[in-house]
Amino acid sequence: MDKVKELAKMIDHSLLHPTMTDKELEEGCELAKYYDVASVCVKPYFIKQAKELLKNSAVLVGTVIGFPHGNSAINIKVKETEQACKDGAVEIDMVVNIGKVLSEDWRYVKSEIFAVNKMCLKHGAILKVIFENDFLPKDKYKIKLCKICSVIGVAFVKTSTGYGFVKGSDGKYSYEGATEKDLILMRKYSAPEVQVKAAGGVRTLDGLLKVKELGVTRLGASATAIILEDAKKRFGGTNADAPVFAEGKGY
Repeated sequence: MDKVKELAKMIDHSLLHPTMTDKELEEGCELAKYYDVASVCVKPYFIKQAKELLKNSAVLVGTVIGFPHGNSAINIKVKETEQACKDGAVEIDMVVNIGKVLSEDWRYVKSEIFAVNKMCLKHGAILKVIFENDFLPKDKYKIKLCKICSVIGVAFVKTSTGYGFVKGSDGKYSYEGATEKDLILMRKYSAPEVQVKAAGGVRTLDGLLKVKELGVTRLGASATAIILEDAKKRFGGTNADAPVFAEGKGY
């Protein structure tokens, strides 16, 4: 596999911004197909359409559960997962119940992740568990989540939703997303077979290469075209015939 293709197969092209129209979602799927990325991550209602748009490609269809704040009841998350799988999703990115994590109600957290993972496995899908690290002020929460996910055997642990904005004392919102510190921690405390997905703030080729060095195997990105066109210039030559894609929203 050449370098550009290798990097493309690290990318889950994110199509999750709340303002994205159906036309933008369709264009996003075409972009994903053109660059032959690992997957698209689409809004749940758009799974069937994405599956149809990508049917003659190797790009997988993924979606989000309990997104973006993770507050749905366990049975609702399980039902969401079941419906998503029936609609054609084969990769599920679920947000944990962040309040339960901060409450250290680990029995609840384990039950939730186990139940959703079980439904994924039933339908031949994989689960990526989103921690939303910006909301977790102490490393102990992230470490515990890595250990729980390792015992359950999920496919991926994931840093962020891309929408975990923290309100400061000045009333302004800030966001860090996938930090080097958190990625190192998540790789260290997750079992070797549990992969790490970075999401939030990685919008350049150098950013992708950096997280790859840290052990990341998937990147949630909306700046896919920018990253991969730069990769072509650096590793595989330019492509004068490449279509012009609008930069994505989010992440």
